[in-house]
Amino acid sequence: MKTLQRLIQTSTLVSMLTLAPNLQAEEAPLQEDSGSWAPQWIQWQDFSLSYLYGGKYRVDAEDQQTVTFEHVSAWSFGDSFTFIDYLDYLDTDGEESAFYGEFSPRFSFGKITDREWSLGPIQDVLIATTYEFGEDDVESLLYGIGIDLDLPGFDYFHLNLYYRDPQNTNSRGWQLTPCFGYTLPFGQSEIIIDGYIDYVFASENSGYEENLHINPQIKYNLGKLLWDESQRLYVGVEYDYWSNKYGLKDLPFRTDQSACSFLLKYHF
Repeated sequence: MKTLQRLIQTSTLVSMLTLAPNLQAEEAPLQEDSGSWAPQWIQWQDFSLSYLYGGKYRVDAEDQQTVTFEHVSAWSFGDSFTFIDYLDYLDTDGEESAFYGEFSPRFSFGKITDREWSLGPIQDVLIATTYEFGEDDVESLLYGIGIDLDLPGFDYFHLNLYYRDPQNTNSRGWQLTPCFGYTLPFGQSEIIIDGYIDYVFASENSGYEENLHINPQIKYNLGKLLWDESQRLYVGVEYDYWSNKYGLKDLPFRTDQSACSFLLKYHF
């Protein structure tokens, strides 16, 4: 019941942030960059739905399929990224499914103060936060500092340093998270390489191990080839490397994961 309540609360929060009416008008105007009816403080937003199928996962079931909802938006005072995974375990005698999600709003010093916070490749400095939620009372708060970098060739490159404040687990410590996007023209369409890295270190609990999670996607924009630039249907692969998955050592079973999944993704 607690799990269901957290899922409902988070879904409601995301809906409020993206669809709530503008407080300064009776009806929110249509934003050209957002592509939907949205409050004026939302500069643009994007929704996507993904399907993954793969094997060689560790700790959980070896074979899995996953449906992922994602929402990303830029605000007049920051930005946010949200995802919710529904995981279907295909070869297990235990739990047959699970869910996990993160809600990550960031607050921009540059936007809030209306001043430049750039220096060299640094474009902006932000207060970075994340709320993690999932099955079995998985719940953590992360807070720290983020920077946006302007690196040659990259569509975006964000670097966030968090302090982890778990509510029900022993993962207290520090986490460094870069996330990135890169576009390569390919024939009449393009290849997108994007993803993130989570490096959890300096744990304050002896039972939780330092771990590294690398999760890139390589995908081809089939929609642009078949229809036009507005139709973003991607096919590709996702690679998932995770040393000491969930902060667990390799005993009595292997916890270092190296898994690859087929990916199908559509942006609305």
